[in-house]
Amino acid sequence: MRESRTKKSLKNAQVNLIFYFITLALSFFSRKIFLDYLGAEFIGLTGTLQNLLGFLNLADLGIGASIGYVLYKPIFEKDEKKINEIISVFGFLYRRIGLIILSAGIILSFFLPLIFKDININLGVVYAVYYGFLASSLIGYFINYKQTLLGADQRNYVVVGYFQTATLIKTLIQMAVAYYSTNYYIWIAIELAFSILFSIILNIKIKQTYPWLKSSITEGKVLYKDYDVILKKAKQMFVHVLSSMGRTQILPFLIYAYESLTIVAYYGNYTIITSKLSSLVENFLNSTGAGVGNLIAEGNKEKILEVYWELFTIRIITASTTAFMVLTMVNPFIKLWLGEEYILPTIIPILMVINLFMNQTRGAHEQFLYGYGLFQDTWAPLVTLTLTVSVGLLGGYIWGLPGVLLGDCISAMFLFVLWKPSFLFKSGFKLPLKVFWINYSQKVISVIVCMFISWWLLSFIPINVDSFTNWIVYSIISLILFELLLLSAFYLQFKEMKQIFSRFSNIILKKVC
Repeated sequence: MRESRTKKSLKNAQVNLIFYFITLALSFFSRKIFLDYLGAEFIGLTGTLQNLLGFLNLADLGIGASIGYVLYKPIFEKDEKKINEIISVFGFLYRRIGLIILSAGIILSFFLPLIFKDININLGVVYAVYYGFLASSLIGYFINYKQTLLGADQRNYVVVGYFQTATLIKTLIQMAVAYYSTNYYIWIAIELAFSILFSIILNIKIKQTYPWLKSSITEGKVLYKDYDVILKKAKQMFVHVLSSMGRTQILPFLIYAYESLTIVAYYGNYTIITSKLSSLVENFLNSTGAGVGNLIAEGNKEKILEVYWELFTIRIITASTTAFMVLTMVNPFIKLWLGEEYILPTIIPILMVINLFMNQTRGAHEQFLYGYGLFQDTWAPLVTLTLTVSVGLLGGYIWGLPGVLLGDCISAMFLFVLWKPSFLFKSGFKLPLKVFWINYSQKVISVIVCMFISWWLLSFIPINVDSFTNWIVYSIISLILFELLLLSAFYLQFKEMKQIFSRFSNIILKKVC
């Protein structure tokens, strides 16, 4: 079972990473084409409408996560009857949510002439784009809800593969339409057509993968009261996700309140880089989520702890690598890319790196909390949001941008370093928290020591980073040096690192042989 989970996780990660790089490359070209031929105003319109519809989709918060949690055990036990019941309940709940979003969407559409009264685009185009996006969104609630089973069964690579392939083809066709005709109606028609096509192909694939899956909305309506745990967990998850979104959305406003637009733009240059690095890491590491749920459903405590420490170690290594890259390579890159005047004081990237490290390592705790269904700590994200705002306001008033970022760091430290591990070890693993703190402290100290040794050794390497070529050479040397030191230190100190090496060595040997 473990090898199967590992292989599925690696396959999910592989597909995510492949499409990440492809879509990243295409996004630069497509945005240039759309801006040049469709106009900045139309692109601004599509972005604004998607944000508006994004608020309507808040109705879904928690349902998807709670369904995934409820599915882990019947998937492990191969209980097809129960899986059919859960998917039927899910279909019924999503049908309700879809109707709510449709009603709210229609009501919101009455206000579009007021929202977009000052634009130079025909109101008919505004409505066409709006209802095109709304229809595309509703397909997920009325037709594509079964894809949750693929995710819970560690087959999310199927969804990603079909969705991203459809998105790439759609984008290429839209680029051609923009270049040759600049017809807004054709552009949005393609958007909707590919949503429908993706839905048809995905449901065919689901039927092939699970020929026994016979979900029924009518049956779901009858059964959903027997699965009150879904709504209970969904309500708990709603608070977590809503608070997280609030924290993310409030931070930019706090920065705007205490700094000039120039500083905001300078800070934005750094966040563009860190967000891309974070996305790359998350695309690789989040692929293990369903495997963790499946493992917990198996119930082997020794194996659960073994996998936790391995995943936590991988998180520490990737977070440390990301942090080292930002601290070592970003300022020289900013200088070459934009100019020396765009470089911010050293304290800014340091605070960003601390926050980045905590956000990337939290994934190990959260995947196991999700697997155990431990969402009831709804007070914690609310405290975190309060800390972000209160410390950010006070810190911003005293220190400006560093003070605002300090508020986010303190809230992240409370939630991701102090509370989440404590909650997991107490309510999930049933172990004393000191077990975590001893391991965590040893790893963090090792990371810091390796960073300082790396910087000291790099001072002896005579490379003048005055061109992108030299920057690439310097970055490669820096990264190899740090990774050799870090991996060696971890291998010598932690048995889970030896297990990770053994696990991946066996997979590679089997592929070669």
